[in-house]
Amino acid sequence: MPKEHKLQIIPLGGLGEVGKNMTIIRYDNQMIMIDAGLAFPEDDLLGIDIVIPDYSFVTENKEQLLGILLTHGHEDHIGTIPYLLKDVDAPIFGTALTMGLIQARLKENNINNFKGNTVKPGQSIKLGRFKIEFIRVSHSIPDAVGLAIHTPLGAIVHTGDFKLDHTPVTGEILDIYKFAELGQKGVLCLMSDSTNVEKPGFTMSERSVGQMFDEVFRNAKERIILASFASNVHRVQQVIDAAFKNNRKVAIVGRSMQNYATIAAELGYLNIPEGVLLDVDEIVKLPNSQVCIITTGSQGEPMSALTRMAMNDHRKLEIQPGDTVVISANPIPGNEKSVAKTIDQLFRLGANVIYESVAGVHVSGHASQEELKLMINMVKPKYFLPVHGEYRMLIKHGQLAEQLGIPADNIFIAENGSVIEFTKNGACLAGKVPSGRILVDGLGVGDVGNIVLRDRKQLSQDGILISVITLSRSTGEIVAGPDIVTRGFVYVRESETMLEEAKLKIKETTERCLENGIIEWAILKNQIRDTLGKHLYEKTRRRPMILPIIQEVK
Repeated sequence: MPKEHKLQIIPLGGLGEVGKNMTIIRYDNQMIMIDAGLAFPEDDLLGIDIVIPDYSFVTENKEQLLGILLTHGHEDHIGTIPYLLKDVDAPIFGTALTMGLIQARLKENNINNFKGNTVKPGQSIKLGRFKIEFIRVSHSIPDAVGLAIHTPLGAIVHTGDFKLDHTPVTGEILDIYKFAELGQKGVLCLMSDSTNVEKPGFTMSERSVGQMFDEVFRNAKERIILASFASNVHRVQQVIDAAFKNNRKVAIVGRSMQNYATIAAELGYLNIPEGVLLDVDEIVKLPNSQVCIITTGSQGEPMSALTRMAMNDHRKLEIQPGDTVVISANPIPGNEKSVAKTIDQLFRLGANVIYESVAGVHVSGHASQEELKLMINMVKPKYFLPVHGEYRMLIKHGQLAEQLGIPADNIFIAENGSVIEFTKNGACLAGKVPSGRILVDGLGVGDVGNIVLRDRKQLSQDGILISVITLSRSTGEIVAGPDIVTRGFVYVRESETMLEEAKLKIKETTERCLENGIIEWAILKNQIRDTLGKHLYEKTRRRPMILPIIQEVK
């Protein structure tokens, strides 16, 4: 009996969440990867720097991996690459700006030997049994592409992050013709961006933001300080254009903003007229009416340049009364409080702050409902898999597809690790592979788990109490202590009586255990921890982390 060939789509990140996008396409024993992104930690991940997908499935099958295809250069699509390349050796394919950003990231991580391949929209490549076409799409970063992956069982279309912008800043219009052509030929499955599925209508053009910038620049009398995502090269270009038109000089502040601008300018994606760009040290000497500062900090990040300015903590710049501060971004879910705090502080310092999309200084880079409908109608897929969104967004996108005539049985609302399997007879959810998240903390990758996070949470809530007692090895008697050190639990000077009572409890517990012949330090420590924990809870209704330390002397 001939072998049944199977085609599988295996999302490892980006489903049920926004960020850490990573998807495997596998046919028999050959596979390709679409994107390898990161996510930023939520509030409960104390001390964590970034979150990356659990790609253990990839490392276990790394001999099958033919290549990594990148749709664009945002961190939630390329941020895992420096970690992934330490475990797998596969060629990377991306457009010029995407590969420029990758190269800079890998250089920072001391990875110099990698197989980078620059492709252009409209180009095709062949990897094993897969033929991949790169399709131009519009997004909030230049050089974004969707993918058409041709397999022996049919074509899979992946939109990447996209919007339908008829008047883009650089003429990068979504290739409607190509998507429609694929739909005419027949598409097995469409994987489509769900980020903005809850928003009705169409997403506004990026060019409309430039018109608002012109108005802001005409009306501002003092300095203009504009914060945006560092990766939004189109936005930076429009600020530079408005500054040039209104005889202002520009300084770019913030490490990530400077890095993106340098790479984009070198590759020709950012056009800066001669003499417009100055260093911060030079621009502070100019009259305020001739100054424009482009900065990071649109998300209220504590270490960003704008936040530092708002807190009077920046080395070279401070907010002055009359400054116009433009926050050209919407808060990412979870960042609302920090953004609001920054805006409040800017107002306190006398700045005129322009923020939120109602002011017209920001538009999304993602398709709203009508554009998502258009994509489904153009591609006409047999099966539909919504991606890049929280679970409710995937459900909403599935409902949208059903309204357009795709049968409910052909719509897969999947989770990370799900295996969507296609054969010549149909498609189904066929089990799961390992998936999840890997937490990156400093140089540690995956070494911080639930136990460490639980300890950090406890320390952040109730603090720590350390008790130290010294015992004689020969007689088993208490030689010194107990002494108590606390951090983040109580103010010692106001709690001396309670801490003296705690020392007495430790002494009594230790003596009782020694009298009963308990000489194992682990058991003795547990007894001290339990007795002390109950005593402190009765007195304070708090549960600090208790660390008993026992020292021995001869």
